[in-house]
Order: sequence, then C-alpha cells, then structure tokens
Amino acid sequence: MLRRRRWILPVVGCILIVGVYVFLIKPGTMQSAAARKGANAQTRSVPVVAQAAKKGDMAVYLTGLGTVTPLNTVTVKARVDGQLMEILYKEGQIVNRGDLLAIIDPRPFEVQLSQAEGQMARDQALLKNARIDLQRYQVLWQKDSISKQQLDTQEGLVRQYEGAVKVDQGLIDSAKLQLVYCRITSPITGRIGLRLVDPGNMVRAGDTNGLVVITQLQPITVIFPVPEDNLPQVLRRFKAGGQLPVEAYDREQKEKLAAGYLSTLDNQIDTSTGTVKLKATFPNKQNELFPNQFVNARLLVDVRRGNTIVPLSAIQRGPQGTFVYVVKEDRTVSVRPVSVGEIQGTEASIRTGVSPGELVVTDGADRLRENAKVEVKGENAGAARKDGK
Repeated sequence: MLRRRRWILPVVGCILIVGVYVFLIKPGTMQSAAARKGANAQTRSVPVVAQAAKKGDMAVYLTGLGTVTPLNTVTVKARVDGQLMEILYKEGQIVNRGDLLAIIDPRPFEVQLSQAEGQMARDQALLKNARIDLQRYQVLWQKDSISKQQLDTQEGLVRQYEGAVKVDQGLIDSAKLQLVYCRITSPITGRIGLRLVDPGNMVRAGDTNGLVVITQLQPITVIFPVPEDNLPQVLRRFKAGGQLPVEAYDREQKEKLAAGYLSTLDNQIDTSTGTVKLKATFPNKQNELFPNQFVNARLLVDVRRGNTIVPLSAIQRGPQGTFVYVVKEDRTVSVRPVSVGEIQGTEASIRTGVSPGELVVTDGADRLRENAKVEVKGENAGAARKDGK
C-alpha cells in the first residue's frame, strides 16, 4: 500500500505541471507571438502608386455611336440606249465633277443628226421660196390682179414652212443632245465605286443598277444620337452661335480619327429610343472617315473651369458611396468620401472631398485600410517623400 502511494504521487505531480503549462503558460506565449505578428503587420508599409490632385478645366462632352454619311451619293446611269464602247475610269479612283467616265456608241445619233439637218435644209428652201411668192402675191393683190383668198393661202403656206423649220431645229437639237449623253461625265467630285457594267454591253436609259456609284468624301458628315434630356443644353449652345466642336473616335474610343463641327439637328425626337439625331460635318481632307463607318462622336457642349481633377483609377466605390485614399504627411492613408462630377477619359472632377495638391492612391488601394502605412512607388515616389518628409 505504501509503495502504491509512492508511485501515484509523482504521476499526479507531472499531470499538474503539464496542466499549468497548457492552460496558463502556453496561451500567454501564443498571445504574445500573435501580438508581435500583428504589430509587425501593422508597421509594414504597403507599396502603392499615388498622384497629386490638380486644378484644371474639365470639358463636358455628349457622346453617341454615329454613322459616317456622305453628303452626296450618285448612281451614274446612261441617258440613251446604246452599246458601251469605253470605260475611262479605274475602280476606287477620285474623280472631279465633269470628268469623262464612259462613252456610248454615238454613230446612231450622228445619223439622226444628219437626217434632221437634211430635212431642215429642205424645209428652209421651201420656206424661202414661199416667202418670195408671198411678196409677189402682195404686189398683185394691191393691183387687184388676184383674189384675197390666194394671198391668204400663200401666207398660210409660209407659216406652215416656218413651223416645219422649227420642228427640224428641234430634231437637230435632240440629236445633238443625244450625242452629248453618249459621253457620260461625273456629276460630282468623289470616289468611284466598283464597276457595274463592262465595255461591250448594251446599256439603256431605263436600267436600274446604273453604270457606277460615286460617293462624295470631302466634306463628309456623321449622324449620331444624343438623349432627349440633353437637347435643351445643345439647343442653347447651338442658337448662341459659333461652331460646336465634334470629334470622331474609333470604336474603342482610343484613337481620334477626325475633328469637325455640329452642322444641324433633326426636327423631331425618335420616340422609340428617346434620342434626337445630330449631324456633324468633317473636312475629311485625308479621307480619315469612310462612308457607312461606325464611329464614336463626342460633342463639346461646355467647359467647366477650376475643377479639382484626379485620375479615374483613384475613385473607389463602397457601400457608403464613392471615396479615395488620401496619402497624409505621416505616410499613412485616410479614407476620404468624395462627390464625383464629370468624367472624361481617364480623369474625373471632384466636387467635394479632395483639394488640389493632395496625393490620392491610384494603384494598390485594394490592400489598404484606414491609417494604413504606405510606401509610394513609381514616378510619384519622390514627390510623396518630399511632401511627407
């Protein structure tokens, strides 16, 4: 019995020692390690990119997906029937108004012209002879040698031949006009399209397809819609006079294609879309715009002066609204609620919340929290260190 008690006492002592370590000493040690780890994490700087807010002017644009529309598009058709003898243009060529494009066989109309001229020469000779006889009859009637009826008949014959000569002159003019129509010229200055009829084919004035299509490229227009809510603002600026600038960008809105001005507005609102169409004119000197091309049109309607401007990437959004991280002098950040105004491209104007000159975080904000310590990296690091000292 005594030996058993001697064996139990050491075991109980060991158990007590282990319990004290597990429940009292080890938790304190773990808490101290966690505290040190948290402290180290709290003092570790988060690398970010920051940029100073600036004061400047913010342009207000209205944008819309527009279609490039030529001022004039002409389908050149034959005005006489005949065989197409010659094509004098190349597909895609730029032609000027009056340039010769094609020739239709003129020989049938030359024959008609010769016939009309011969008929006129005959009728003119008859008219001349009738007028001489009329002068004779007038003398004889004054001498009472012929009846008044004979004189009236001769006068009627003269008028008949005069009418015949006028008809002949009309036939001559018609034949000459047909010869002019045999030489097909360009009615406008523009780009030639693909050839629709080859030489040697018979063409007729009633053909619906025509010979070729010419499209005017300079100047050219872009038609684009804007919401009806913006119509009063546009009308106010348009009626004030001056040209409202319009810029055309590619589909991704990265490359500026051309610059022009607002020329007119449509006379009604499209009820199905709630928009009104605007037409802008572009000089298109270098043929930057192409008919039926889709472009993003930007209409400048206002310029707001003295705005606080920050990069758009600095704007953060949360349950409480929009905010930015402002880098303070002690190189910690502060969450600053802001009221965002106009947004154009990669910049945004700030109505309230940020002052010009304050550094705002533009990259790395997803790892930040209130009062987090930061290290400004990149091109703005020197400016941040200078401000923070």
